[in-house]
Amino acid sequence: MAGHAPEMPIVVDDETGVWTTDALPMLYVPRHFFVNNHMAIEEEIGPERYAELLYDAGYKSAYYWCEKEAELHGMSGVAVFEHYMKRISQRGWGFFIIEDLDIEQGTARIRLENSAFVYQYGKVDRKVDYMFTGWFAGAMDQIAQSLGYNVKTQAIQTQSGAQAGCEYGVFEVSPLS
Repeated sequence: MAGHAPEMPIVVDDETGVWTTDALPMLYVPRHFFVNNHMAIEEEIGPERYAELLYDAGYKSAYYWCEKEAELHGMSGVAVFEHYMKRISQRGWGFFIIEDLDIEQGTARIRLENSAFVYQYGKVDRKVDYMFTGWFAGAMDQIAQSLGYNVKTQAIQTQSGAQAGCEYGVFEVSPLS
């Protein structure tokens, strides 16, 4: 399998063992380990409840990440959203492709190809990538707020590559009513 090194340095502290990328501490675990833990929690509390919990946590984390990355790299607006999609794509979650983005209106459509969750679950005829949903609203809200736009958003997954007849996932971001 051919590959390339991501354009993001990983720094490992010799004294603590902490991995850092983009000035944030990171964890490096095998995909199957993470997804198997995800599946165990889902089995215990159900995918609907787990999706709710992950949405809020993902929103908060994406908001924070975009804020810190914008400061670190001196970016704003669309460049921050594009950088976020690039970085999460480089971390093995899948390839996140922006199909539509309007920060001022609070709308976006993101396609997810090669999802880590779909690789592990296979075709189970349901949406399995819901962990990412809050990420898109958190990123959008942080960027919109930093630009002075008065919009607050929500995100939903409309399809998953794990569903019959679907080759990729789709997420939609829209303003809260």
